[in-house]
Amino acid sequence: MKGVRSDPSAQSASEAKHPIAVVADRTGLTQDVIRVWERRYGAVDPARGKGGQRLYTDADVERLDLLNKAADAGRSIGQIATLPTSDLAKMVDEDVASREARGSSATESIDANALIEVALDYTRSLESTPLEDHLRRAASLLGVIAFIERVAAPLLRRVGDEWHAGRLTPAQEHLASGILQDILVAMMRGFTKRDGAPRVLVATPAGERHAIGAALVGAAAALHGWNVLYLGADLPTDDIAAAAIASGVTMVAVSIVYVDDRQRVLGEMRLLRERLPATIDLVVGGSGAVLLWRELSGSGIRVGAKLDLVFGWMESDGR
Repeated sequence: MKGVRSDPSAQSASEAKHPIAVVADRTGLTQDVIRVWERRYGAVDPARGKGGQRLYTDADVERLDLLNKAADAGRSIGQIATLPTSDLAKMVDEDVASREARGSSATESIDANALIEVALDYTRSLESTPLEDHLRRAASLLGVIAFIERVAAPLLRRVGDEWHAGRLTPAQEHLASGILQDILVAMMRGFTKRDGAPRVLVATPAGERHAIGAALVGAAAALHGWNVLYLGADLPTDDIAAAAIASGVTMVAVSIVYVDDRQRVLGEMRLLRERLPATIDLVVGGSGAVLLWRELSGSGIRVGAKLDLVFGWMESDGR
């Protein structure tokens, strides 16, 4: 499917002059995301240089920038990728006007740290309904991506740090994590399944009962056009592999928050890599995975520390 341009007389291939690195710099998108949006959704149709490298026109850059802004506002790339550029520009303008009407010209002006502190106060006093209402309002105000990156993930880290330091009880930690997980799973399942979209299985391995990291990854993947098979926490290696093969996923994303037995966790992940066909990528993320990145990377497993790396996991060029 070819990318939709705003003008039938859009710039010709001879005017394509921007390599993908320049486009990434100008739009704020990663090169991997640009390639995926091009191949999977037909967002743009770049020309090719003599050596086969992608070359983009000014119109392509403008279009990708608008798509990025629309996606940041919470729109699914699968639903907007083929809209005419003029419609995208109008949509982005309307999103900006809506934010301004609420008293803010952009989500960046919202004090995410203040939102997190209020959430922590509700957590300490075990006020479940006010905490859930507060977080749902924050998600509505910020949009899905900003909520995940600026509130949900930092709040999760703060809760974990406070619990380890003894300033939060297990009950308080479970309350915050449980509500966040419910919100994120609802976000993830709220996206329409798309025919032909790639599928990712998201879970945590046996012994890892903290599913919140998996929920974060699942919500982010769904937002960027993946069909997500979310299996939750504490799943044995053989079951993960069997489910991945049976469901035809192209990726397995595993979240590891705590590492109580380094060798056991490494053994489980290496075994999972062996059980999966080479055509299925295995990505391991979370604070626990960071501690094991050297060994995991040496075993053909991709390791990601932050949510903004999720979309670099999607595909390498040429796949």
